Amino acid sequence: MDYKYFMPTQVECGIGTSTRTGEYLAASRVRKVLLVTDAGIIKANMLENMIESLEAQGITPDIYDKVEPNPSAESIMNGLSFLNEAGADSVVAVGGGSSIDTAKGIAIMARNTGNILDYEGVGKIPNPGLPLIAIPTTAGTGSEVTPSTIVTNRATSFKAAVISPYLYPKLAILDPSLTLKLPQPITAATGMDALTHAIESYTSKGASPLSQAFALSAIKMIAHNIEKAYFSGTDLHSREQMLVASMMAGAAFAQSRLGNVHAISHTMGGIFNIAHGIANASLLPYVMKFNSPACLERMADIAEALGCDTAGGSVQEAAEMAIEKVIRLNQRLQIPSNIKDLGVELDQLEKMVEDSMRSGNVLINPRLTIARDIRHIIECAYSGSFDL
Repeated sequence: MDYKYFMPTQVECGIGTSTRTGEYLAASRVRKVLLVTDAGIIKANMLENMIESLEAQGITPDIYDKVEPNPSAESIMNGLSFLNEAGADSVVAVGGGSSIDTAKGIAIMARNTGNILDYEGVGKIPNPGLPLIAIPTTAGTGSEVTPSTIVTNRATSFKAAVISPYLYPKLAILDPSLTLKLPQPITAATGMDALTHAIESYTSKGASPLSQAFALSAIKMIAHNIEKAYFSGTDLHSREQMLVASMMAGAAFAQSRLGNVHAISHTMGGIFNIAHGIANASLLPYVMKFNSPACLERMADIAEALGCDTAGGSVQEAAEMAIEKVIRLNQRLQIPSNIKDLGVELDQLEKMVEDSMRSGNVLINPRLTIARDIRHIIECAYSGSFDL
């Protein structure tokens, strides 16, 4: 098997690591930082210790808190203008995937010309951007260790993927204490987002032994901890395990890419402005069902990692167990069992099919997929049918 592995992001993990942000930056001779975040983080007073840490090292912070869900090119370019006015020489993202993706766009556009949408696709960015540190406050996207950012084109309602090794953050700081205040719906959606990343990475045609090791470990960790994180909320161990699992799933799909869940969910997010994690969670069991004939052995591995008792059964039975486990998890976490309840409308079906087929994730989905298949998956996920 031929494969490559490249993950240049340094990872610092531990309770309170975010309070040492200034120490991590000081070695890079940074003088002025742009903190990219959202209004919720500001309201929760989550930046105070980080700002104190920066100022203790003589680093001046400015705050850009206009991050929006499903970040648009406009919000990224507005952030770039803010960065230029502030004269920042580095970027720190604090928040969920939207904050990190926005920060990636701002950091890379600081050293490249035009609009972020000009670089849609793989390997099109000519120059490295400003140094970027990512501090996730949700256990979901894994964006802190990936070479991609997802940008919404408002004119076309299409979520474009920009992928380049220059988009890897220099440092990811995993501080589980930052996730303790997450509301239950966000814990559920982001946790299932991470599980989707791990499952799609494990079954991807682009998977390697290294990416699969990360992915399978992430599946096990999520299966063991997601419900405790959801129902307890303040259990620090389960929160830490979910944060690490999210990072590992990100490290996995950074190498392997993903599959049909993401091809379709990005489309749904662009057209209907549906939160990415919840879209993935609702779609996941339907795509697993569709993909099963092409990857039964890998589905059986996933079933075991999810904690299913597969002893004595066939690989087909194990694959069905994996799908049922995901369905039950969604139910336990109060995630809609169909995409109709998310606000998807079938009058946009043809655009959803067309936009989904633009995604490179379709090409590495384990089961060969054409437009007719995408249409059928969407229709089944809308009606709640598993006739796939």
